[in-house]
Amino acid sequence: MSGTDARVLTISPGTRSRTSITTFCALLWSGFRRYATYRQATAAGAFTNIVFGFLRCYVLLAVAAGAPGGRPGGYDPEQLATYVWVGQGLLVVVGIWGWTDLSDRIRSGDVAADLLRPVPPVTAYLAADLGRGLYGMLTRFVPPVVAGLLFFPFKTPDRWQTIPLFAVSVALAVIGSFGCRYLINATAYWLHDARGPLVFWTLASGVLAGLYFPLRLLPDWLAVTLWVGTPLPGLLQTPLDVLVERDGPAIQVGLVALQAVWAVVMVKAAAVVQKRAERKLVVQGG
Repeated sequence: MSGTDARVLTISPGTRSRTSITTFCALLWSGFRRYATYRQATAAGAFTNIVFGFLRCYVLLAVAAGAPGGRPGGYDPEQLATYVWVGQGLLVVVGIWGWTDLSDRIRSGDVAADLLRPVPPVTAYLAADLGRGLYGMLTRFVPPVVAGLLFFPFKTPDRWQTIPLFAVSVALAVIGSFGCRYLINATAYWLHDARGPLVFWTLASGVLAGLYFPLRLLPDWLAVTLWVGTPLPGLLQTPLDVLVERDGPAIQVGLVALQAVWAVVMVKAAAVVQKRAERKLVVQGG
């Protein structure tokens, strides 16, 4: 077009990989920009996380003070303080609550527009959710951690591999959380209203993900069952245990590997459910 800098994103056999990466990054950036517009909500949310951080920290430190040897579940007071405050920072990064975009669009019928786009819904929503998690890491993670450092002694890592392993674990937690939330939202394809499953998810995920208390406080058989049989401990418990070095290096790596397996399983399950839902819409004449 003469006089116009018109650039159209096309996909050809020679550029498919590069185009896919470019599209994914663009969707990720759009998710980041979307949540960056809510500055007052970000500040208010960070303040709320700090307030609840004090409540949770004092409760767990009181439990530690009354436990034999002062190490409930194998955590010393410094590890518990670190667990609480970093957990408060990760709560929004991982985002186990509050996402209803898919179920809202299914109920309104707007999901039909999503199905016409060249990017599959699971991929598009995953990219946007990673952008949301990145924004949360930059804005919601730091204030609770700084507040905790000012008032409580923290556990500093003794092993060099802990920090990179923690970063990998957090990324996997965001992906695994997305897969779980997508599946809960996708129930609206069959129920037409996912509020019931969402309420159940809100109640169960906080407990079973290790938000309210470390799962190591539970009986060993129950904690192991939750870890192996569900993806929920990988949402918060695993990255926090990695950071406070609750286990040795080999177990740390094993927990992150298990977390990676569950993240892949949940995203794959979301893709399968989405495909079945699309066939269901076609059969119903949608």
